[in-house]
Amino acid sequence: MRRIDEIPEAIRERRQKRTSNLPLLVLAIVTLIGIALLGFFVKLYLSIQPTRSMVVTAIPIAQKEASPKTPERIDNILGHLPYAEAKQKDLKPITPGGLIQLRKAAAKSFIAMQAEAKSQGVILEPISGFRSVKDQQYLFFRIKEQRGQPTSKRAEVSAPPGYSEHHTGYAVDIGDGKAPSTNLNQNFEKTAAFHWLEENANKYSFEISFSRNNEQGVSYEPWHWRYVGDQDSLETFYKAEHLKKEVQP
Repeated sequence: MRRIDEIPEAIRERRQKRTSNLPLLVLAIVTLIGIALLGFFVKLYLSIQPTRSMVVTAIPIAQKEASPKTPERIDNILGHLPYAEAKQKDLKPITPGGLIQLRKAAAKSFIAMQAEAKSQGVILEPISGFRSVKDQQYLFFRIKEQRGQPTSKRAEVSAPPGYSEHHTGYAVDIGDGKAPSTNLNQNFEKTAAFHWLEENANKYSFEISFSRNNEQGVSYEPWHWRYVGDQDSLETFYKAEHLKKEVQP
């Protein structure tokens, strides 16, 4: 190997210049590659942005278009529909002792209906009106236990708590004052009171809730009638009526 001091001065200067320029050249190349890559990724990002935006906006639009076609769902238990509990301030007694109450509009109409029936020799005896969720709790579970009924069988004759028309204050169970033995049983349909209701209840905006072979699968209850004579009562029952076929268990 030749010693450095043996290399001619001119050659040594050329080699030193080439060596000193090498780091600058490498730095320049790396910088150019970095700029090129940065530009590539910026273009790629910008090209993706419109697609992402379209996907985000398309989801709500698709949902909005699909929603009208989707059947509305409503909660139910064994065919019984949910009803809110009437407030005490909205209730009015329909019996002298005040134990049986209905919503004010329903109470007024029932009392007028009862008076007309009486004038024709028919006694419409109110048996049950508004019931709280707590009252229904007892009627459904305690009596079910006393009778040893399966839950599904009990639901044919009594609604679970939270699912009774009596919670609304618009429903009333009616008996014949001259035939108390028919109270709350299907023999009520043979009484003068039932026949009178069939002919006249519509004039007072009362209708039978659970007719024979009703869509909810509840047993026939000729004694159970409900008031549908104002906006709130119509909305309470007929919105649910419209959806009965959708909610069969």
